[in-house]
Amino acid sequence: MYIEQAYKGLTERWRYFVGFLIIIIGWQFLGGIPLIAAMILKAESINSISTDYGDMADTLGLNFFFLLVLLTFFAAMVSLWVAVKFIHRLSFKDFTTSRRRIDWKRITFSFVLWGVVSSALVFLDIYLSPENYQFSFEAGPFLVLLLISIIFIPIQTSFEEYFTRGYLMQSIGIASKNKWLPFVVSSSLFGLLHILNPEVDKLGYGILIYYIGTGFFLGILTLMDEGLELPLGFHAANNFFTALLVTADWTAFRTHSIYRDVSEPVLGWDVLIPVFVIYPILLFIFSKKYGWKNWKEKLFGRVMSREEYMVLNDGKSDLA
Repeated sequence: MYIEQAYKGLTERWRYFVGFLIIIIGWQFLGGIPLIAAMILKAESINSISTDYGDMADTLGLNFFFLLVLLTFFAAMVSLWVAVKFIHRLSFKDFTTSRRRIDWKRITFSFVLWGVVSSALVFLDIYLSPENYQFSFEAGPFLVLLLISIIFIPIQTSFEEYFTRGYLMQSIGIASKNKWLPFVVSSSLFGLLHILNPEVDKLGYGILIYYIGTGFFLGILTLMDEGLELPLGFHAANNFFTALLVTADWTAFRTHSIYRDVSEPVLGWDVLIPVFVIYPILLFIFSKKYGWKNWKEKLFGRVMSREEYMVLNDGKSDLA
């Protein structure tokens, strides 16, 4: 009953309206101030400031630009915490999971599982197509990147999870009183939030199949497992190992990674493999490990009213 966790706080519609304003202002405006200020200081004139990811990274340096981009999500995370804590009066534990406490073992298992699988796939591709990669490891810049990634990537990925599969899913679910609408909307929006990524400009809108498919995969994890622990671990592993292992001139993560992809980017059938092959296998693994049942009800069933939820749970979670 993850969506119904919102009932442990205040759920009037005006609160979600104010909450969204706080989050967007923190994320899109306040969070961008350090990056904008750095570009202004480096630019010869206001008119010469570029909004291209590659140009900004070249101007500021890869590590500094990466840090400033991640700082926007730090501001976003603080804003979301303010909205949840003070507007909705909901504890962040209850916002995270239906269990009595946050299950860190779930987060760790998901992180390790996807970290191992995704890294293995990267190294397999390097082995099969070595001409597409350039070894670019530099100890000093890489160690700085590692430190930035350890501190800030979990904040960035956690915000995306808390915002789409937390705040959006709960607000839409409470309003619509069903699960399929928040599931579809939050999953689709997660993919569409990546539409401004340079990968989309380079590969075309077909890459959104991967982003939206990933959104649906993470949505299933949230609803079936009644919490955000598995998505939090998966998303953190995905971005962490992506930042460290491989970069390219046309990706959102331009970093001092170990390898640089020098191939000409082409959108091919391989974009479908994670969505239609790997993700179903992972869902099978998770479902067996955590004993998931009642798929239809959990993904497409009815969201209880506040009164029903409080009567059933007496205001407390019933999950261990």
